[in-house]
Amino acid sequence: MIAVLKDRLLAAYGEQLLAIGVYGSIALETEGPYSDIEMHVVTKEYHRLEYFEFVYDRFKIEIGFYDKQAFFEKAKKIDDAWAIKAGAFIHVLPVYDPTNLFEQVKSLPFEALSSSAHRVMKEFMVGEPYETMAKIRNSYHSGNHNYIPLGANDLVWETAKLIGLANHTYYSTRAKTYEESLQMKSLPSGYREIVQQVKNGQLTDTETVYQLCESLWTGLNRWMETLGLDYRLDKLPI
Repeated sequence: MIAVLKDRLLAAYGEQLLAIGVYGSIALETEGPYSDIEMHVVTKEYHRLEYFEFVYDRFKIEIGFYDKQAFFEKAKKIDDAWAIKAGAFIHVLPVYDPTNLFEQVKSLPFEALSSSAHRVMKEFMVGEPYETMAKIRNSYHSGNHNYIPLGANDLVWETAKLIGLANHTYYSTRAKTYEESLQMKSLPSGYREIVQQVKNGQLTDTETVYQLCESLWTGLNRWMETLGLDYRLDKLPI
């Protein structure tokens, strides 16, 4: 199927194309029978083409089109999802790449990481984990315990993203995020215990899950402090 897609793309867009590559599990050679086909298609400057996401035969196929400048900028971007997305630019299987463009891109996800990771972590802490923990606490104290397992899942996922950024380490695949996060050097206390519950699907005892969330929240804030990341303001910004 990949060869068919490559030939169709070259026939349709011809000289506009600079490179075609596959990322994800296929590039890592870990694909299964239900794996997606995920493709980068890089075009010459100013040639913006449509993004495709569709199901054909038994395959879900995603084809992202970027001109060269936009593709390089996307590879350099440091945001809260960096640890999840960086591998899509580092591990690319070229299927058409006459100028070795994908080799040039491999180092770009790390280019601004040292200068940007801490800023992104502080912004993300305010935007997601802080709000998630507030919802967990509100639900617990109002007796709406049905939300607590969902909130715990969200809090653990958000913490895993922070762990990747703090360790300057990306995850090989979304499916192995928790497993790989536990191997990293810097972890907040309380993370290991709750992530095991989430991995094993042991979230029915909402009292226990709530206490694990509180433990992680305490550990997460102490961890941020040890990293020199104070996300709270001392005075109003307005």
